Amino acid sequence: MNWKDYISSDPKVMFGKPVIAGTRVPVDLILEKLGKGRTVDDLLVSYPRTTREAIYACLLFAAQSLKTELTYAIPA
Repeated sequence: MNWKDYISSDPKVMFGKPVIAGTRVPVDLILEKLGKGRTVDDLLVSYPRTTREAIYACLLFAAQSLKTELTYAIPA
């Protein structure tokens, strides 16, 4: 699966935040709800314009974002 098929970012939609393509559902909202224990099936009911694949794409997007993020240790 290629997350780019399911996630879009447009300055005219949600100020450019990554969203599930064709919706105004932000990726970070999906990730937060999954992190708080909601299931994919719960999210599909709450956001009927999303798909199971789009929700999984949000997870892949997050993973890819972390892989390419640079971090620097700051000594205490």
